[in-house]
Amino acid sequence: MSGLAYATLREGAIEKVLAAVAGVSDKSPDALAGDEDFWFTVQQAYDVDRSMINLNNGGVAPAPRVVLDAVHRHDEFTNHLPARHLWELLDPQVEPVRQSLAEVFGCDAEEIAVVRNASEALETCLFGIDLKRGDEILTTSHDYPRMINTLKQREGREGVVLRTFPIPTPPDGLHEITELYEQNITPRTKMILMCHIINITGQILPVKEIVNLGRSRGIPVIVDGAHAFAHFPFKHADLDCDYYGSSLHKWLSAPIGTGLLYVRKSKIADLWPLMAAPPESRENIRKFEEIGTHPTAPRLAIAEALRFYQGIGAERKAARLRYLRDRWAKRLMGQKGVRLYTSLDPAQSCAIGTIGIEGVKAPDLTKHLFAKHKIFVTPIVHEHIDGIRVTPNTYTTLAEVDAFIEAMEKVIANGLG
Repeated sequence: MSGLAYATLREGAIEKVLAAVAGVSDKSPDALAGDEDFWFTVQQAYDVDRSMINLNNGGVAPAPRVVLDAVHRHDEFTNHLPARHLWELLDPQVEPVRQSLAEVFGCDAEEIAVVRNASEALETCLFGIDLKRGDEILTTSHDYPRMINTLKQREGREGVVLRTFPIPTPPDGLHEITELYEQNITPRTKMILMCHIINITGQILPVKEIVNLGRSRGIPVIVDGAHAFAHFPFKHADLDCDYYGSSLHKWLSAPIGTGLLYVRKSKIADLWPLMAAPPESRENIRKFEEIGTHPTAPRLAIAEALRFYQGIGAERKAARLRYLRDRWAKRLMGQKGVRLYTSLDPAQSCAIGTIGIEGVKAPDLTKHLFAKHKIFVTPIVHEHIDGIRVTPNTYTTLAEVDAFIEAMEKVIANGLG
């Protein structure tokens, strides 16, 4: 088959998804969540190795074929005449991508920077806000280790103070989390870092309430949305935050090495970029993209990932992810020795679930599942958590979820022997 014919076949996969969506427009997201004929069409849009079961889509997720093709197409065009094609022709095409990301997030395009990942976005904020010796930064002990290390570096280098507190696993409700933040704010608190959704348990946090808590005290709140964007439906208005960073290679299934940074327009001028930008860019969101020469192909292919995501629909996707999560979680959670660290309340979680088995260490269980069953999960060992994080995606089949359930039930009954 020629390259052109193969590309046409691949492009047809997304058209089939869009046609399938049109055929179920009368179904609610919850009713559609268990429609295997519909989700079979979505599954076929991905190139994945079905000899393995990937239940670790939270770290980095596969991209649909149409996204991979876009990266290849733009890379090939760049390579023909790099200095001209990259800087003069392709870089300007990032602007429609910026606009599309802003529409999905619900903000002005002049408030969105297209970056390489959530770490780059968040470290821009964590390093970019001026603090003085003795100022306190508040976050939870469940926040992402890279972000905590960022704050520890500021602590060691500048003499600021990092304060952390744990989150219950799971909490009684979102109100309990808000109360914990309020109890841990002191007169010296000058910055708050919080997750939109915690990566180790899948706990969704009440962002707007905590942002308002900080704003009422003049404390900037930086929101780590690495696992949230394109995972479950929300808009910026639901958060009302000033700073937000996310990876796009997780739940949007965009190319690896893509992310977004949101900064409220009124905050851009006073936020230092990670790498120096010209003085005339002080109020321009693009100053946060000043990292030197970098590939444009992945950034342009974000457009195809957005098209795929919007084609399925945010509500439909979230309903399917919860359906898959509930299928294994509800089957296993009541069994002897099993602990679920994730609330199944739709307001508090979506695809991510973390589960442990009494007497079975998470790293050992992770190795066992892959060695014996070719099921890929990730171990979570943290404070009072000893379990595996399970993250299906829209390409995950019910047979794969059921294979995981069966493997886990064998361990519950017989151990790892």
